[in-house]
Amino acid sequence: MKQDHYRKLERMYLNANINTALYQTTTCEIDHKTSSISLEVSDNYFHALGAMHGSVYFKLLDDAAFFAVNSIVDDVFVLTTSFNINILRPVNAGIITGIGKVRFVSKQLFIAESTLYNEKGKAIAIGNGQFVKSTTPLTSDIGYQ
Repeated sequence: MKQDHYRKLERMYLNANINTALYQTTTCEIDHKTSSISLEVSDNYFHALGAMHGSVYFKLLDDAAFFAVNSIVDDVFVLTTSFNINILRPVNAGIITGIGKVRFVSKQLFIAESTLYNEKGKAIAIGNGQFVKSTTPLTSDIGYQ
């Protein structure tokens, strides 16, 4: 049952409009309380100085933490209520990977952290966020299939 849930979440992520239209996601792997999402860096994501814009760091960090949390919530979609990031170094080429991990679970609140790595395995950004359950069921209507 859990493996089926993880695969449905992966398909939901990979087929989301923002990921098919704007980003070149290469992989999405979800397991119990963890996720790994990789993205090929493109100059489409660069700011004026020729490196990746902070919004892309944020997106990948939030996505990795979010799906780590949703891995343990199998009835509804979760929501990010707050998320903080620290950018450690610039990146302008290669494949970057966000690793998300759940760190705290209560009845109403989930806390997860994520780290973004470059191809050499160096951390390029870190983030942490708070998440809550929504009232939106995980159904095929939102791509959970």
